Amino acid sequence: MARIDQTDDWRDRHAPAISAFESLTMEAYGHLPQEFRDLAQDLIIEIEDFPSDDVFEDMALETPFDLLGLFEGRGLGERFTMETGQLPNRIILYRRPILDYWAENDETLGDIITHVLIHEIGHHFGLSDDDMERIEESVEHVGG
Repeated sequence: MARIDQTDDWRDRHAPAISAFESLTMEAYGHLPQEFRDLAQDLIIEIEDFPSDDVFEDMALETPFDLLGLFEGRGLGERFTMETGQLPNRIILYRRPILDYWAENDETLGDIITHVLIHEIGHHFGLSDDDMERIEESVEHVGG
Protein backbone atom coordinates (compact mmCIF):
# COMPACT_ATOMS: atom_id res chain seq x y z
CA MET A 1 0.00 0.00 0.00
CA ALA A 2 1.42 3.37 -1.03
CA ARG A 3 1.64 6.07 1.58
CA ILE A 4 -0.14 9.26 0.55
CA ASP A 5 1.92 12.27 1.48
CA GLN A 6 -0.17 15.32 2.38
CA THR A 7 2.36 17.55 0.64
CA ASP A 8 1.07 16.18 -2.68
CA ASP A 9 -2.09 18.23 -2.16
CA TRP A 10 -0.09 21.46 -1.89
CA ARG A 11 2.75 20.89 -4.35
CA ASP A 12 1.10 22.71 -7.25
CA ARG A 13 -0.98 25.21 -5.30
CA HIS A 14 -0.44 28.92 -4.99
CA ALA A 15 -1.78 31.39 -2.48
CA PRO A 16 -5.25 32.52 -3.59
CA ALA A 17 -5.15 35.45 -5.99
CA ILE A 18 -7.41 38.43 -5.36
CA SER A 19 -10.13 36.93 -7.60
CA ALA A 20 -10.14 33.65 -5.62
CA PHE A 21 -10.06 35.64 -2.38
CA GLU A 22 -13.11 37.61 -3.56
CA SER A 23 -14.92 34.32 -4.19
CA LEU A 24 -14.01 33.08 -0.70
CA THR A 25 -15.25 36.36 0.76
CA MET A 26 -18.56 36.21 -1.10
CA GLU A 27 -19.01 32.59 -0.01
CA ALA A 28 -18.34 33.60 3.61
CA TYR A 29 -20.77 36.51 3.22
CA GLY A 30 -23.39 34.10 1.88
CA HIS A 31 -23.17 32.06 5.08
CA LEU A 32 -23.88 35.03 7.33
CA PRO A 33 -27.37 35.20 8.87
CA GLN A 34 -29.92 36.56 6.36
CA GLU A 35 -31.01 39.40 8.68
CA PHE A 36 -27.40 40.53 8.96
CA ARG A 37 -26.91 40.45 5.16
CA ASP A 38 -30.21 42.28 4.56
CA LEU A 39 -28.99 45.21 6.65
CA ALA A 40 -25.58 45.22 4.93
CA GLN A 41 -26.85 45.49 1.36
CA ASP A 42 -25.57 49.04 0.88
CA LEU A 43 -22.00 48.12 1.80
CA ILE A 44 -19.26 47.80 -0.77
CA ILE A 45 -16.88 44.91 -0.03
CA GLU A 46 -13.43 45.12 -1.62
CA ILE A 47 -10.26 43.06 -1.49
CA GLU A 48 -6.85 44.71 -1.62
CA ASP A 49 -3.41 43.27 -1.04
CA PHE A 50 -2.37 45.84 1.58
CA PRO A 51 -3.65 49.03 3.22
CA SER A 52 -3.02 52.19 1.20
CA ASP A 53 -0.24 54.54 2.27
CA ASP A 54 -2.86 56.93 3.69
CA VAL A 55 -4.45 54.19 5.82
CA PHE A 56 -1.00 53.01 6.89
CA GLU A 57 -0.12 56.51 8.11
CA ASP A 58 -3.56 57.39 9.55
CA MET A 59 -3.65 54.22 11.65
CA ALA A 60 0.05 54.46 12.60
CA LEU A 61 0.67 50.86 11.56
CA GLU A 62 4.08 49.40 12.24
CA THR A 63 3.96 47.07 9.23
CA PRO A 64 1.53 46.60 6.32
CA PHE A 65 0.65 43.21 7.85
CA ASP A 66 -0.87 44.77 11.01
CA LEU A 67 -4.35 45.32 9.57
CA LEU A 68 -6.59 42.50 8.30
CA GLY A 69 -9.62 44.59 7.38
CA LEU A 70 -11.05 48.08 7.54
CA PHE A 71 -14.49 49.69 7.68
CA GLU A 72 -14.62 53.07 5.96
CA GLY A 73 -17.63 55.31 6.35
CA ARG A 74 -20.18 56.18 8.95
CA GLY A 75 -21.83 53.48 10.99
CA LEU A 76 -25.60 53.21 10.96
CA GLY A 77 -25.75 54.62 14.49
CA GLU A 78 -23.80 57.69 13.38
CA ARG A 79 -26.04 58.53 10.43
CA PHE A 80 -28.94 60.89 10.79
CA THR A 81 -29.29 62.01 7.20
CA MET A 82 -27.41 61.30 4.04
CA GLU A 83 -25.00 64.13 3.38
CA THR A 84 -24.30 65.41 -0.11
CA GLY A 85 -21.09 63.99 -1.47
CA GLN A 86 -20.90 61.25 1.15
CA LEU A 87 -19.30 58.12 -0.25
CA PRO A 88 -20.99 54.77 0.40
CA ASN A 89 -19.69 52.73 3.31
CA ARG A 90 -17.18 50.09 2.35
CA ILE A 91 -15.28 47.24 3.87
CA ILE A 92 -11.82 46.33 2.71
CA LEU A 93 -10.25 42.96 3.45
CA TYR A 94 -6.48 42.88 3.07
CA ARG A 95 -5.44 39.67 1.34
CA ARG A 96 -1.74 39.53 2.18
CA PRO A 97 -2.09 40.24 5.93
CA ILE A 98 -4.93 37.71 6.14
CA LEU A 99 -2.80 35.09 4.35
CA ASP A 100 0.08 35.86 6.70
CA TYR A 101 -2.21 35.44 9.73
CA TRP A 102 -3.52 32.18 8.25
CA ALA A 103 0.03 30.85 7.83
CA GLU A 104 0.82 31.57 11.48
CA ASN A 105 -2.39 30.24 13.09
CA ASP A 106 -4.37 27.03 13.28
CA GLU A 107 -7.54 28.33 11.61
CA THR A 108 -8.98 27.78 8.16
CA LEU A 109 -8.74 30.60 5.67
CA GLY A 110 -12.54 30.61 5.39
CA ASP A 111 -12.92 31.04 9.16
CA ILE A 112 -10.46 33.94 9.20
CA ILE A 113 -12.20 35.69 6.31
CA THR A 114 -15.57 35.18 8.02
CA HIS A 115 -14.22 36.62 11.28
CA VAL A 116 -12.78 39.72 9.59
CA LEU A 117 -15.92 40.21 7.50
CA ILE A 118 -18.22 40.01 10.54
CA HIS A 119 -15.96 42.33 12.52
CA GLU A 120 -15.87 44.98 9.79
CA ILE A 121 -19.61 44.73 9.03
CA GLY A 122 -20.14 44.97 12.80
CA HIS A 123 -18.52 48.41 12.72
CA HIS A 124 -21.11 49.44 10.11
CA PHE A 125 -23.88 48.44 12.52
CA GLY A 126 -22.12 49.75 15.64
CA LEU A 127 -22.22 46.26 17.18
CA SER A 128 -20.37 45.31 20.34
CA ASP A 129 -17.70 42.61 20.38
CA ASP A 130 -20.21 40.34 22.17
CA ASP A 131 -22.76 40.89 19.38
CA MET A 132 -20.16 40.04 16.74
CA GLU A 133 -19.12 36.94 18.65
CA ARG A 134 -22.74 35.72 18.74
CA ILE A 135 -23.03 36.19 14.99
CA GLU A 136 -19.78 34.27 14.46
CA GLU A 137 -21.05 31.44 16.63
CA SER A 138 -24.22 31.20 14.54
CA VAL A 139 -22.13 31.02 11.34
CA GLU A 140 -19.92 28.25 12.74
CA HIS A 141 -23.00 26.06 13.08
CA VAL A 142 -24.09 26.53 9.46
CA GLY A 143 -24.22 23.15 7.78
CA GLY A 144 -22.94 21.40 10.85
